[in-house]
Amino acid sequence: MNVSVIIPTHDRRRLLRRALDSVRAQSRPPEQVIVVDDGSRDGTAAMVRREYPDVELLRQPCRGVSAARNRGIEHATGDWIALLDSDDEWLPAKLERQLALLRQRPAERVCHTDEIWIRNGVRVNPGRRHAKRDGDIFRQCLRLCAMSPSSILLHRSVLEDVGLFDESLPACEDYDLWLRITSRYPVALVEEPLVRKYGGHADQLSRRHWGMDRFRVQALQKILAAGVLDGGQRDAAQRTLRRKLQILAAGAAKRGKHAAARRYLAAVPSAPRPEVDGGVAG
Repeated sequence: MNVSVIIPTHDRRRLLRRALDSVRAQSRPPEQVIVVDDGSRDGTAAMVRREYPDVELLRQPCRGVSAARNRGIEHATGDWIALLDSDDEWLPAKLERQLALLRQRPAERVCHTDEIWIRNGVRVNPGRRHAKRDGDIFRQCLRLCAMSPSSILLHRSVLEDVGLFDESLPACEDYDLWLRITSRYPVALVEEPLVRKYGGHADQLSRRHWGMDRFRVQALQKILAAGVLDGGQRDAAQRTLRRKLQILAAGAAKRGKHAAARRYLAAVPSAPRPEVDGGVAG
């Protein structure tokens, strides 16, 4: 089980050291570590070359995290792909525990772990809706991003099947990919916090973009249009899309953006007509 680790980064030289050190400290080291420098201007590339000569460094103009991850995936040689954001870190047994679980469940191709949340230097407890789950988690993924990129280990064949990150999305690109994956694949969960996920810093995407559900709506519309969902998945996705569009419309109207509110409401899919005695009502 050869593992390639992909770490996208942009102007995070100090934080990147912490991420790379956590990969170095793995009890089961990966076969390949790739840093994709997405247009950094803070000396990131020089630091990686000087302090981590065993790491493969790819550089590109600033094109965003999705393009950086995709470039790393295309360059990777391992059968298994592990993602790590440059502001997060792994605990030492992360890869070892995941690979052990996947050996026990050889039919499965996607694995994630529980995580520890740090906000502004303080550990916080995620709400119940963020609890990690095992198996068929498509419906959980509809509401929010139910897996963290930094916890993911997946087989290359999964990405060959569903595609890579959508580079047109400025945010929620992970939500979009998880929908495509979990609509087709069950997910294995290591029920142990093996990732420290850091938040609160100014360059987080969630702080740069208001109304993150705008991008989740795009992802939902895209997967519904693709025609890949079964009946139950499609109904659940349409219900979620209706709720998110109605919330966006209400928020736009409250801010006086009435044209945007009308656009959101116009995009709300019709509710399915109820069936009566085996036929369609009315």
